[in-house]
Amino acid sequence: MKKLIRITTVPSSLRTLLKGQLRFMSNHYEVIGVSSEGDALAEVRQNEGIKTHVVEMTRTITPIKDLKATYKLYKFFKKERPFIVHTHTPKAGTVGMLAAKLAGVPNRIHTIAGLPLLEVTGSKRKLLDVVEKFTYSCATQILPNSYGLEKIIIDNNYTKPSKLKVIGNGSSNGIDTTHYDAAIVSKEKKEALKKELGIKENDLVFIFIGRIVRDKGLNELVHAFDKISKQYLNTKLLLVGKKENHLDPLLPETEHLILHNNQINAVGMQKDIRPYVAISNVLAFPSYREGFPNVVLQCSCMNLPSIVSNINGCNEVIEHEVNGLIVPVKNETDLEKAMQYMIDFPEKRLAMNQHTRPRIVKCYEQKFVWNELLTFYNSLN
Repeated sequence: MKKLIRITTVPSSLRTLLKGQLRFMSNHYEVIGVSSEGDALAEVRQNEGIKTHVVEMTRTITPIKDLKATYKLYKFFKKERPFIVHTHTPKAGTVGMLAAKLAGVPNRIHTIAGLPLLEVTGSKRKLLDVVEKFTYSCATQILPNSYGLEKIIIDNNYTKPSKLKVIGNGSSNGIDTTHYDAAIVSKEKKEALKKELGIKENDLVFIFIGRIVRDKGLNELVHAFDKISKQYLNTKLLLVGKKENHLDPLLPETEHLILHNNQINAVGMQKDIRPYVAISNVLAFPSYREGFPNVVLQCSCMNLPSIVSNINGCNEVIEHEVNGLIVPVKNETDLEKAMQYMIDFPEKRLAMNQHTRPRIVKCYEQKFVWNELLTFYNSLN
């Protein structure tokens, strides 16, 4: 059986981004998962039934550590002699693709699931552009996980179009539509959670799921909701996710509103988001940049209409006024208007629900995405 090595910078990405896919691929390839050390790596071994290997990598620019990681990966590839090395996340992509090229790995694939550098300017942006082009040059194939991302890569001249391929209709892992199903969250569970969070029967609940950082549009979302909440006392905003203040902090005034507006409830990171989605009415996801947003897939699959920013990925899943609303990126005023629309026109909001789950089942079912990727792997020489 040919060897397939999948690499992410941190183990939680291996566990979450590729959940189920690694086990599926292990029926066809000998799969090894590689990432930095962490508890999630043990979960990957157990849940996916694959071997894992530790190579310490950082998410920031650390030249000495990056060289060490590249050398360790090179040695590992020389020993294992894989047919395919497939990387995800920026740092794993750079060190993984370089090491794989030096080790003579025949198929070097890197998935692009978002471009953080798009939000960077000046000399740092120039440096990151160089790194991006270098990563792509070391790969034999680049897989953007949305068509919009493919266009951005071509427009920025990071690589030639012939090196690019979008798997299926986009998304890195598709979605398990049997898991993300509102029908399987019990009424008792929903009632208990509502009670815990102080949500009343006639409240309209907006939910955000993701990292609590500037790049996800949290400053605009919190400020827009703060204005809405003064006018409508029966609205709530749930923020589900962890803060990453060391990487991308929110404005101090945003932090203040999250703490002091009692209609905003920050519940931190949750292993199972489904109960929170099941008690909500609208996903609010005004991100600045995405690859292909899993959260929009998950919430749509659970019958929630979405308010999303007009960026790649989001505008591929959501059709304006059909299964959600699309607003300009970084625009607090239009975001507030969209939230107002969802409050003022309940019949239109409920009509959107009819077009949420069916679209996901048709285009992004997990097994479909996995089989499309497998077909691609099997076409390699």
